Amino acid sequence: METKNCLECGEKVVGRIDKKFCSDYCRNTFNNKVNKESKNLIRNTNNRLRKNYKILTELNVSGKTKATRRKLFDRGFDFRLFTSIYTTKTGNVYFYVYDQGYLELENEMYLLVKQD
Repeated sequence: METKNCLECGEKVVGRIDKKFCSDYCRNTFNNKVNKESKNLIRNTNNRLRKNYKILTELNVSGKTKATRRKLFDRGFDFRLFTSIYTTKTGNVYFYVYDQGYLELENEMYLLVKQD
């Protein structure tokens, strides 16, 4: 019978034939190392989306209001990150961060809306 060693620490693995790790701790440590970079990307993107959502929510308390690009930008809004795009029949393009949306108007103004 072939003995297997833990992929994380190298200790002898006892148990099922397809077992790869000696403990849950080693399994979790190994998988966290493998997925670290992709998890960091996802975590950072979600944090920035959360920040965008918070900014839109704070500025749009009534459900529909206007704000300048400068006001959004000064609060740290990242215009590159949004969760969906909605194009109306008239061709207006709304960008949404979950249920909070914005439409670019003239003179660097934005219409902020909340989806019902």
